[in-house]
Amino acid sequence: MTMTVGVFEAKTNLSHLLDLAAAGERIVVTKRGVPCATIGPPPSRLDQIQDFIEFAAVMRARTKPGPESAKELIELGRIE
Repeated sequence: MTMTVGVFEAKTNLSHLLDLAAAGERIVVTKRGVPCATIGPPPSRLDQIQDFIEFAAVMRARTKPGPESAKELIELGRIE
């Protein structure tokens, strides 16, 4: 569940909000009604792995293979 608080309320109740975040709650902090920060639990190891997989997929989609074959690249590495 996500909770929304203003900056003033976040400043005055930060300790309580951190306790909520430690319990798994997400808190969106707004400034004049516009979201400007999120307080939440630290990412789990699974979250970090999923983020890396998404990043790797994006990088793979951007990378174009060169004209060299794998064998040519291996041989080139042995020469130099």
